[in-house]
Amino acid sequence: MKLIQKFPDTITIILVITVLFIGLTWVIPAGEFDRTITNNTEKIIAGSYKHVASSPQGIKAFLEAPIKGFISASQIIAFVFLVGGAFSIINLTGAINAGLYNVIQFSQKRPKHKIFIVPFLVVLFSFAGATFGMSEEILIFILITVPMAKVMGYDAIVGAAIPIVGTGVGFGGAFSNPFTIGIAQGIAQIPIFSGMEYRIFVWFVLTTCACAVITHYAIKIEKNPQKSLLFGITDEKESNQEVPDFKLDGRRKIILYALFASIFILIYGVSNYDWYINEIAALFLALAIFVAIIYRMSMSTAIDAFVLGAKDMMTAALVIGLAKGLLIIAQEGKIIDTILNSIVAITQNTPTAVSAECIFFFQSFLNFFIPSGSGQASLTMPIIIPICDASEISRQMAVLTFQLGDGFTNLIIPTSGVTMGALSLAKIPYSKWFKWMLPRMLVFLIASMLLILPPLYLFNW
Repeated sequence: MKLIQKFPDTITIILVITVLFIGLTWVIPAGEFDRTITNNTEKIIAGSYKHVASSPQGIKAFLEAPIKGFISASQIIAFVFLVGGAFSIINLTGAINAGLYNVIQFSQKRPKHKIFIVPFLVVLFSFAGATFGMSEEILIFILITVPMAKVMGYDAIVGAAIPIVGTGVGFGGAFSNPFTIGIAQGIAQIPIFSGMEYRIFVWFVLTTCACAVITHYAIKIEKNPQKSLLFGITDEKESNQEVPDFKLDGRRKIILYALFASIFILIYGVSNYDWYINEIAALFLALAIFVAIIYRMSMSTAIDAFVLGAKDMMTAALVIGLAKGLLIIAQEGKIIDTILNSIVAITQNTPTAVSAECIFFFQSFLNFFIPSGSGQASLTMPIIIPICDASEISRQMAVLTFQLGDGFTNLIIPTSGVTMGALSLAKIPYSKWFKWMLPRMLVFLIASMLLILPPLYLFNW
C-alpha cells in the first residue's frame, strides 16, 4: 500500500487510459486485417481490411485487464523481480557504491571532465540501441545510473534519461538493429542492413541531440538544484550529501569486474546468439550467486537480500502488467486495425514529402498502441510498402520513417512497459517525466522530420 501511495501518478494514469480505451471500443467501428504467418512472423495482408462484428469492452474487461496483462507480460515481470533481487545482493557488498565513490572523486579532482560522463554514457546506450536493440535491458542499468547521477549532484531524471533516452534515440537512429531494421527491411525485400551510411548519419545527429538536451538539464540543476523538476518531492536531497568513503578493496574490485564482464557477456549474447529475457535473467542470477560466494555471505543473508530486492520491484511489476493490460483492451475491442486503416488512408494521393511525413507521424501515433518495434514492423510494413511504392517513395525511406516513428514516442507514452517500469524503478512520477520529456520530444520530432527530407531530394536512396 505504501508503494502505491508513493506512486499514484503512474498507476492512476494507466487506469484512466484503460477506461478511455474501453470507451473507444464503443465508438470506433471494429475491423480487422487478414494476417499471414511467415517464418514465425505475423504479417498484415495489404488491402484486406474489413469491418467485423463490434466487440465493445465493459466492466468485465476492465477487471480482467490487469490479470491478462500480468499473464501476457509475465516473462518481463519475472525478469524484473529476478534482476532486482540479484542487484540487491550486489548492492549489499557496497561494491557499486565504492565504484560510484571513485567516479565522484574523479569528477571532484577533475571538475572540467565531470560533465563528459553524461554524454559518454548516452552515446554508449544509444549505440547499444542502434546495434543490438537494447530495450528491456535498461531496467538493469536504471539501478546503476540513477544513484550515480544523484551522487554527482544531478537528479533522478538525469540518471533515468541516460539509459531511457539513450536507447530511445538508438532505436530511432538504428543502423543494424535486428529487431527493427532487420525485420522491416526483410519485409520490404531489400538487403538487410543496407542503406547503413545514411542511417549512421541519422544516428549521429539524433544522439548528438540527446547528449545536448540531457547535458544541458544536468548543468542547469547542478548550478541550481531548485530547478530540478523533482526538487522537494523525492529524496533528491541525497544528491548533495557526502558519499561515504567506501574502500574499493580486492573483493569489491572482483565484484565490479564480474559486473562489467556480465554486461559484456550480455551484449555479446544478445548480438550473436539472440539472447533475450530468459538468458539475461539467468546471467544476472549467476552473477548474484558468484558475488555472494566472493563476499562470503551466508545463505540466509543472501536470500534475505534477494527477497528485499524483489520487493522493491513490486511497483515496476504492477506498472508493466497494467500497461500491457490496457493494450489487451484495444486488441480485444478490435479497434487497432481500424485506427491503422484510417490513418494509412490519409497518406494516399499526397505529395511525396507530405506522404513520407504522414507515414512518420502515423508510425509515431501507432506506437502508442503497439510499443514493440518488431511487432510494429511486422504488422505495418506490409501495408506501408505498397503505399510507398504508389507514392514513389523508396523502400529504404519506408523503413526510415518506420524506425523514426517507432523510436521516440516510446520515451513518453504510458503504454510502454519498459519506460513506465524504468520510471518506477527510478522513483520518478510519470507527470514529472512527461513534463521534462515533452519539449525534448519536440526536438527529436523536428530533427526526424528534417532527416526524412534529404533522401527524397538530395540523393537516390
